[in-house]
Amino acid sequence: MRVPTILRSYTGGASEVSVDGAQTLIELLDKLDANYPGIRARVLDDDGKLRRFVNLYVGDEDVRFAGGLQTPTPDGSMVSIIPAVAGG
Repeated sequence: MRVPTILRSYTGGASEVSVDGAQTLIELLDKLDANYPGIRARVLDDDGKLRRFVNLYVGDEDVRFAGGLQTPTPDGSMVSIIPAVAGG
């Protein structure tokens, strides 16, 4: 899983971390949070939904247009957390 700079304080500065055995994105986030407490709350809101300004990709697929948090994450998948950029 690729971790953006803003969340690397949760991963000890690591830009990539491994999460094994997760069948879906939500399982992956739960396992990620077990290893790096607090990171899940930065990606999901209090209702367990993807935060508005966070994008998640499994491979090249934006999960908002795929299966959401139920998007499959087969072994070897690259999952990326991408903070949304706003500007004007």
